[in-house]
Amino acid sequence: MRKNIDWRVIDGWGVGLAVLLAGGAFAFRQLAIAPRATVGMCAAPHAPAFCVPRHWVLLGQYYGVFGWAALAVGLLAFFGASRLAGALALGLGIAAVVNYDGTLGIVGAALGLAAWLSGLTRRTG
Repeated sequence: MRKNIDWRVIDGWGVGLAVLLAGGAFAFRQLAIAPRATVGMCAAPHAPAFCVPRHWVLLGQYYGVFGWAALAVGLLAFFGASRLAGALALGLGIAAVVNYDGTLGIVGAALGLAAWLSGLTRRTG
């Protein structure tokens, strides 16, 4: 029987990268952005240290940075047939959806997933 899936070490790293990006975005959102208490803590004169990355994530969410990044990497993965870029696009796309930028994020994630799966099943080209 012929093996249809061409799993490589880079694919394992890709899974880890996608899980790290998506899980990290979800955990940061649940711990630093979603609780109402963080709004008051970050508005205080001597705000905790986590307020700086929280501010940057909220600015990125406002300007759609996560979705644009996922779309750019997804297009790179799709047209460049890069497995690692596909995994990165998938992770960035999920992070974009977590940060309410699903319109572009889900397209980038879909392009990355298509590129990654076509590499796994040797259907590139």
